[in-house]
Amino acid sequence: MVVAMASVLVLGVAGMALMFAWPTSVKASSEADEAAAARQAYSEKTAAKYNFRFGKDQPFLPSNATTDNGQFINPRSFYTADYCGHCHQESHDQWRQSAHSNANRVPYYLKNVALLNDEKGIEFSRHCEGCHDPIALVSGALTEGAPKKRPYDQDGVTCSACHSIQKVDTRGTGSYVMGIPAVLVDEEGKPITRPVSDGEILAHLDRHSKAVMKDFYRTPEFCSSCHKAALPHALNDYKWQRAISLYDEWQNSSFAKQSPLPFYVKDSVSTCQTCHMPREPLKSVDYGAKKGQLASHRWLGANTMIPKIYGFDEQATRVVEFLKNGVFNVDIFAIERGESSDSAASTGLAAPLGLTTFTVDPGELLTADVVIQNKGIGHSHVPEQRDMYESWVEFSVKDASGKVIAESGAIKPNGDLDEQTHSFTSRLINVKGGLNDLHQVWNNRVVAYNNTIQSGRSQLVRYSFRMPAQASGPVSITAVVKYRRFNQHFVDFGMSKHYEMPVVDMVSQTRTLAIGQNQPSTPGPQENKEWMRWNNYGIALLDAQQYAASVHAFERVAKLRPDYADAFTNMAIVEIQWEKYDDARVNLEKALVLAPTSSRALYYRALVERNEGNLDAAISDLLTVAKSFPRSRDAHRELGFSYYQQHKYDMARAEYETVQGIDPDDLAAHYNLSILYRRLGLKEQAKKQAAMFADQKDDPTASTYALEYLRQHTEVANESVVWHVHEMDAPAASSKAGVPTSGGSN
Repeated sequence: MVVAMASVLVLGVAGMALMFAWPTSVKASSEADEAAAARQAYSEKTAAKYNFRFGKDQPFLPSNATTDNGQFINPRSFYTADYCGHCHQESHDQWRQSAHSNANRVPYYLKNVALLNDEKGIEFSRHCEGCHDPIALVSGALTEGAPKKRPYDQDGVTCSACHSIQKVDTRGTGSYVMGIPAVLVDEEGKPITRPVSDGEILAHLDRHSKAVMKDFYRTPEFCSSCHKAALPHALNDYKWQRAISLYDEWQNSSFAKQSPLPFYVKDSVSTCQTCHMPREPLKSVDYGAKKGQLASHRWLGANTMIPKIYGFDEQATRVVEFLKNGVFNVDIFAIERGESSDSAASTGLAAPLGLTTFTVDPGELLTADVVIQNKGIGHSHVPEQRDMYESWVEFSVKDASGKVIAESGAIKPNGDLDEQTHSFTSRLINVKGGLNDLHQVWNNRVVAYNNTIQSGRSQLVRYSFRMPAQASGPVSITAVVKYRRFNQHFVDFGMSKHYEMPVVDMVSQTRTLAIGQNQPSTPGPQENKEWMRWNNYGIALLDAQQYAASVHAFERVAKLRPDYADAFTNMAIVEIQWEKYDDARVNLEKALVLAPTSSRALYYRALVERNEGNLDAAISDLLTVAKSFPRSRDAHRELGFSYYQQHKYDMARAEYETVQGIDPDDLAAHYNLSILYRRLGLKEQAKKQAAMFADQKDDPTASTYALEYLRQHTEVANESVVWHVHEMDAPAASSKAGVPTSGGSN
């Protein structure tokens, strides 16, 4: 059916071209002067009433967005999504259900921006709207006295906004350059900015493609202009703070294959578009399809709210499928044995569960080690300062009848998540030492703690519970990674009523514990191989600063896979953090015997060599790494520092400038370039870099806000400790009833 329809469409296009007989020479030059004059007039009229709070030369701050010539753009210049939908029906239908389409009309976003407008003024919302409503920003609508409701708001990030961007950089916070929309170019390649009919487009499809598509639209850098963000001084009257850095996280991950440092290696490069815009079979009508497939304009991610609010059933189904499609692996990896009911000593680690024999006594205190692996996404979960997002681990212990013996991670009757739950979130503290509970990021002072999981990394969550003293059968333990878009407090505010959100069980695992001896069992089809289970455990222990245990875990990996060079490199990484450089060198040499060209091992050997004072050897290794991974910010950063130590200032400068070409906000580059430029006599450049470093470095006094908040909120304080246990065993007073308390932490 699709093939037949495609044939009809091709004939239709040809027929329309002949019927309308559009000239083959469509020129824009004769209209250019008239268009420029009209734009100038609109821009001057808008500027006369516009609040240039941040200076006339920076009309769009706190957003980093700008236009091709710095002038405002008449919103009528932007083609509507419905217009594009004439020929791109399926793209339009998908886009309408996406977060992009609804970026500036969904109630909770509007409520959050209203907080900012009420507290500081509408001009500060340019920081948000540069990415949520680009047309409002570049048209100059975000100022006092301008209409608060605009027709294009309903389209949010619309077709002609994205497809009119001329240039981007990786600073984020709307770091794009917007041009005048054009859906056609003339025979000289110049954009035609007047209204263009469908017939003209159909007569010149090649020129339409040149007008609306640019190669960089297919790159992660294009996405970085908005899917990376900072909170600048212009917004918070305080200092620059990083908000989200999805691009940087991807660029450092195994998905990008631009860094040698990830713990795992992917077979091929995956970009933002690979995951969020995969090509899918065409179902309806869309001239943008190629070979019967269309790049998805759903941008599937984690937004479960928009489909529910607007009744987008297909989007809702697809989002849930996306969240369940191998994002995480959960592994109830080990049991730590504690005191037994008769007080006999019986401590030890039984691991990995399912592959080892161990015994359990009635009434024994056990601690389950649950390893959560972020294996399926190229950035963190949840992304940095997304304090109102909510993803957590639900852990339960049940007896043979299914009765819950102990539980952590329950949702309370009012919809709130138990405060002592292990959640993958961050706590943002404001200048008053309180929680920014409604995402008032413009008042941020410090992140009290951040429990997000980076791409390719693992996190260890520990739960202690007591086996029933009078057990009549086996006990099951279950760990589930759950997700809902927001915490209940924020969504009730955002929706102006109590609102129940969809909760998605992303992944789960259950293991059974028998009283007495427990035998190995056949691994399930979704379980990682034994060496990988130990490897993930070692990674989690490393991030929890349990260095001895981490080395031991990687030693087990080496025994199971003696040919795996990274097992020895991983030991060395731990030992470098542990400042055991001699031990690290031994393991790195073992890794390089197995894999002589391993850039990962060479990078860490360079750190050891530099610590030993052998700068030439360190530089040699780092040059080899940089040759294989030219966009490794880590390699260039360490090269820069090594050259600096040798007083080779020009060479050090070149390396740090390369780092800034990858990440314009790299703090080490700002600091070292401020010194290098000064020593090279470049005083103005040195001054600029010093100012950027001073603005972007951590505020040493801000930690007092976090410490005070955690002191007053002991129910969440333990989540800020990297090595802790969620205690679910009942205190003596409650144990008589056989019902342990739930969700505690220690």
